[in-house]
Amino acid sequence: MSNPKKRAAEPAAPAKTTKKRKTKAQQDDELLDMELGVNTLFARMDNQLLADHLAQKLTRFGGDLSSVELSDLTVSANSIRDTTEWKETRTLDHLPGFMEKFAEDPASLGKAPKKKGAPHTLIVAGAGLRAADIVRAVRKFSSKDNVVAKLFAKHMKVEEQVAFLKNRKTGIGVGTPARLMELIDNGALSLDNLQRLVVDASHIDQKKRGVLDMKDTMMPLARFLVRDEFKERYVDEKKPLALLFY
Repeated sequence: MSNPKKRAAEPAAPAKTTKKRKTKAQQDDELLDMELGVNTLFARMDNQLLADHLAQKLTRFGGDLSSVELSDLTVSANSIRDTTEWKETRTLDHLPGFMEKFAEDPASLGKAPKKKGAPHTLIVAGAGLRAADIVRAVRKFSSKDNVVAKLFAKHMKVEEQVAFLKNRKTGIGVGTPARLMELIDNGALSLDNLQRLVVDASHIDQKKRGVLDMKDTMMPLARFLVRDEFKERYVDEKKPLALLFY
């Protein structure tokens, strides 16, 4: 028989502690640097993860579209440049360095193609105010003969931008998807010399939202990125178009 006194002296087994799993929202929040206004997730995603992330956002915001329409808006992984080797924080002050890192000829960023209104680089932002900040950030590439084009709706009429593009040489254009598409469709913005598209993806506002986090910005961006002129060139070996998410 066991000794009851001995049993009483034995320490009780420690209570099992169950570790609460973090929710997806909590995990996502940990990736946000609110002080810098940056979602650090994009620095960690290679081209396949980015393609999956875009597809998830399309499914979330494109509920009114058919499966065929959603498929038409999908960007494949081999269309996206892997930029995970860039280790600097993805803030505006580091944007010029990022562009130089992934340009075959960094010096060419400061030069404008001979054809007017035919930039080699388009930077796509979710809103006009943010686009204006980007214009200031990439001014190191501008010169008398190479003006950074403001291609967004904030305080700017489309007619003024059409006149600008017809009369000036520009190497870099910064704009919002809807205005960029309007300028391409009316023939003012030429894609003849386009070498890269840079999406301002990491930036978040005070409500923790980036360009991919709102239907009003995500869906126009999705439609812009899959234009026929772009899709054909993402995988064109002779005249490739680099799609970069910053």
